[in-house]
Amino acid sequence: MSTNNLLLLAAFLLVLLALAWPLGALLARVGERGTIPGLRWPGKLERILYRCAGPAATQDQDWKTYTLALLVFNAIGALAVYLIQRVQAWLPLNPENMGNVSPDSAFNTAVSFVSNTNWQGYSGEQTMSILTQMLALACQNFFSAATGIAVVFALIRGFSARSAKSIGNFWVDLTRSTLYVLLPLSLVVAVFLAGQGVVQNFSSHVDAHLLDPITYTQPPATPDAQPVDMRADTQSIPMGPVASQESIKLLGTNGGGYFNANSAHPFENPNALSNFVEMVSIFLIPAALCFAFGRMVGDIRQGWAVLATMTLVFVIAAGLAFVSEQQANPQLAALGVDQAASTLQPGGNMEGKEIRFGIGASSLFAVITTAASCGAVNSMHDSFMPLGGMVPMVLMQFGEVIFGGVGSGLYGMLVFAILAVFIAGLMIGRTPEYLGKKIGAFEMKMTAVAILVTPCLVLLGTALAVMAASGKAGIANPGAHGFSEILYALSSAANNNGSAFAGLSANTPFYNTLLAVAMWFGRFAVIVPVLAIAGSLAGRQRLAVTAGTMPTHGPLFVCLLAAIVVLVGVLNYVPALALGPVVEHLQLFGA
Repeated sequence: MSTNNLLLLAAFLLVLLALAWPLGALLARVGERGTIPGLRWPGKLERILYRCAGPAATQDQDWKTYTLALLVFNAIGALAVYLIQRVQAWLPLNPENMGNVSPDSAFNTAVSFVSNTNWQGYSGEQTMSILTQMLALACQNFFSAATGIAVVFALIRGFSARSAKSIGNFWVDLTRSTLYVLLPLSLVVAVFLAGQGVVQNFSSHVDAHLLDPITYTQPPATPDAQPVDMRADTQSIPMGPVASQESIKLLGTNGGGYFNANSAHPFENPNALSNFVEMVSIFLIPAALCFAFGRMVGDIRQGWAVLATMTLVFVIAAGLAFVSEQQANPQLAALGVDQAASTLQPGGNMEGKEIRFGIGASSLFAVITTAASCGAVNSMHDSFMPLGGMVPMVLMQFGEVIFGGVGSGLYGMLVFAILAVFIAGLMIGRTPEYLGKKIGAFEMKMTAVAILVTPCLVLLGTALAVMAASGKAGIANPGAHGFSEILYALSSAANNNGSAFAGLSANTPFYNTLLAVAMWFGRFAVIVPVLAIAGSLAGRQRLAVTAGTMPTHGPLFVCLLAAIVVLVGVLNYVPALALGPVVEHLQLFGA
């Protein structure tokens, strides 16, 4: 790795740590239903909402009631997003007179945004009206992120409770997460991004005068007419309320861009400073939740251990991406193409990357967004070197627990922690125990379901796509790379990431349906067993620490937990990875 890359990574981690620590204290107070000093207006709004909803909306819930409320809320949200897309042509704030979205694309998008995946098989600025972007998509960015925070709060209460039936109240957790965390942070980041040049208006477009006019041939209107040569001096660039959607897209680890180019678009990500802030925003809440976890269970060392595990794997992944992308593509080198043309990052693979950011910042962004279940991109992952593209893919296949999505990363890592203490218990002949709660057969069954559901969706979905004619029709690059495109798409969908290799034509009825199924079950087939674990643990007495208790806050446990995460990922996916990026790497370098 170059010195610049190391300094960038170090600066990122230092800024992240400095911001996550105080935010973790705030999140702990939110989860414990404590008062939040300095946030009076959200408190007033919270009390008004509870008064309107009635006393039943704030009563404690067991895990089954909590789960039912969560599923019903998200199902209604998916239906609302679907309907808005289907009738957007007749709704206001549609200055370009965009038509209604097709049924299969609307279904895919509805599931995508409700499940915190934000997979986009369409061009945002050409398909969605301003109202659809604001009312349907941006609102679900808040609700899906708040859902993830609610689930991790419920699981933490399961560990910290002392023989209780309740794991909290979903409606309260959803409300407080939105009012006290997501809304204020989004407002701050949106104002900053607008100050850097991210657009925020209701204008339909701006006409930019081209420095080099384009000459093109317009096809004949009728079979008897002749083609006409045309000259374009201006380019129409869509605009809209981008900064407000961009902020929650990043903070909520959603990832759906207002524009098709996502965070590579200068109206979403204008410069190197905005790029750095966007990267920090993606990891901010997942990192802070680790500190909130330590505070809520009464041992901050537990939060540090989880954060250390995430950081260890993340740094290794970032290093691999840096090293891979700093290599020149041998096929381009054989053609005499100068790969050192960039003054920002001389040498290496600049294909598919923005000159504004260079190789280092683009590679780091790719690792962050796939480690955090965000899916926002500032470069085309399809153009990465084979092993460089494999790093984001593997990070998703780990289960999106290396920081992971808002809430989902921490509860996913805690599920792996349960598996780690179970394996350790078998090795030393003791009953597995984590945070004073004994881990029984029920918890291990639910843990197995939560861990194995996404690999099943990814591998079975990939197998179906490569066998079906409709699946193979979307492949633009036959061979190992085409297989990687499909494997990446299913990994992204089932693990609720949303990024894509971009070489797969996925906006078809086949892929819209297949990926929607993977996204829905990849989200909620994991949440249900996690809440079941929370309910089971909450009903158990919390045991005192003894001399025989296995410590879960030291370096040994950190290494064990990281090894379990990596080992499970390797065992599940290494055969598929060997058919895709590994074969492509060997073919590219002639091994």
